[in-house]
Amino acid sequence: MPVDELTTETDASGSEPNPSRVNKKRRVAIEWTLIIVVAVLASFLVRTFVFQTFYIPSGSMNPTLWKGDRIIVDKLSVEFGTINIGDIVVFRAPPDVAKDCGDPVTDLVKRVIGLPGDRLHTKGNAIYVNGQPLDQKWTVWPTIGTPIPPTTVPAGHYFMMGDNHAGSCDSRVWGTVPRSDLIGKVFVRIWPLTSIKWF
Repeated sequence: MPVDELTTETDASGSEPNPSRVNKKRRVAIEWTLIIVVAVLASFLVRTFVFQTFYIPSGSMNPTLWKGDRIIVDKLSVEFGTINIGDIVVFRAPPDVAKDCGDPVTDLVKRVIGLPGDRLHTKGNAIYVNGQPLDQKWTVWPTIGTPIPPTTVPAGHYFMMGDNHAGSCDSRVWGTVPRSDLIGKVFVRIWPLTSIKWF
């Protein structure tokens, strides 16, 4: 009468696999999977809520930023901080940018020169804010180009201008920017490596 034989699995050496070794491999695989998932999630959260890198596509911020520069913006400074005149900010491009500037970009970088309630105008190459000449402590290319007509910045909005005054399509053309469209303040240029700069 035939008898069924019970067999056990063996590894390549012919010996039975060590259960502790199998469990250790499984544990290592699970740990690495968790590490990768946490790293990807952390990277996503940081990029979404804290820091983000941007590429400068034009010369509108010369001589402060140059085409090809890479910058990092601090999003929390907009979410929880104060926006001041002189801050360099990245913001979502207003709808008229593509039409008025011939530029299909989705994000722009400019300098804040007018806060909510401020009254601005230009006279010659001088910018006036609330009747006083704007003290530009930063380096600019001063030829004004398109003048600023008498303008009062609406509540919750900011007036943006490129440091390359004559070569920037900015709030003089497409108007002020609501705070809700601000992405973050520029705080460091990371590329090129020879020109790293903190703002």
